[in-house]
Amino acid sequence: MPVMRGLTLLIATRDPARLRAALTLAAANAALGGRTRVYFHEEAVPLLANPDPLIATAIETGATLIACQTGLAAAGLSAEELPEGVETGGLIGLLADLGDDRLDTV
Repeated sequence: MPVMRGLTLLIATRDPARLRAALTLAAANAALGGRTRVYFHEEAVPLLANPDPLIATAIETGATLIACQTGLAAAGLSAEELPEGVETGGLIGLLADLGDDRLDTV
């Protein structure tokens, strides 16, 4: 089996249907062994505060979930309020570490 390219998804809105689609895709890509990151950009950060079993599934399969630090501040949330395993970061760090990952916005 060829080595899979990484996949980085950027969630830009609070749309629960897009969230579920992104997390399902992330979990599948991670389960197949591809590096997988899901970045919750500004407006999407509050989605992490609403328990969704797919968040845990994506993390368990090896996907990295990242909450935008600016989005955390705007939502009045702290990193401690995020589900276990969710990291914090910014777009500069995400892009600096992109390598040859595919980058998609949902």
